[in-house]
Amino acid sequence: MPDAIPDSTAPDSTGPDVAATSVAVTNRREQERSRVTRLRLMEAAVDCLVEYGWAGTTTTVVAERAGVSRGAQLHHYPTRAELVVAAVEHVGRALVDLMLDAAKDLPSGPQRTEAVLQLLGDFYSGPLFVAALELWVAARTDPKLREVVIPLERRVGWEAHRLTVGVLGLDDGDPEVREAVQGTLDMVRGMGLANLLTDDCARRRAVIRRWARILDSVTYAVATFQDVEDSSRPPTTPGVSAHPYT
Repeated sequence: MPDAIPDSTAPDSTGPDVAATSVAVTNRREQERSRVTRLRLMEAAVDCLVEYGWAGTTTTVVAERAGVSRGAQLHHYPTRAELVVAAVEHVGRALVDLMLDAAKDLPSGPQRTEAVLQLLGDFYSGPLFVAALELWVAARTDPKLREVVIPLERRVGWEAHRLTVGVLGLDDGDPEVREAVQGTLDMVRGMGLANLLTDDCARRRAVIRRWARILDSVTYAVATFQDVEDSSRPPTTPGVSAHPYT
């Protein structure tokens, strides 16, 4: 019986399309493994900062805690500073997202400001704040670490400010409101420091309750002043300035 003649129209299982697909699948798998490895390293780094402090958070300890080889750790984060800064920033972004979700369930009306500030108080007394504080203190006497921590601190601070303004529905364009919000964050962060050695939750909640009233009075006064100022302006014709000398 003669040999079968190959069908030239049949798909070639070893052709270039199949090879390209195989490479793409392999690349996706490698990218996912890398993502998971980085995530495990970052989460382990934050845990180690909280548990052992900066001095005890060596790359070897972090790799062991993450269940990652030393070589893999060095591949993704060659230095301890790069690893812990990436870790704090990653967890910080995740916590901001969680706080935004939690803010959706907060009450509206007079109780909202206090609820938002209590949420911030919990943030600044949680593990991420402790981990970040370890970095801040170490950076004070380590110039190389300070170079990477200062931009991180600015980003974390900006995220906290943006979150507070957003969930309270405030006008960040007004200097008085902006300063009031920044002062609030400074105060809450300071109370987080007071909570490091002893449980200061009860006093913190009482202070936040009173400060929420003060913040409300400031933002209400600014909004009222703006309304009065707007109503006192004479009506203008489109395209014509309201000022008599312009």
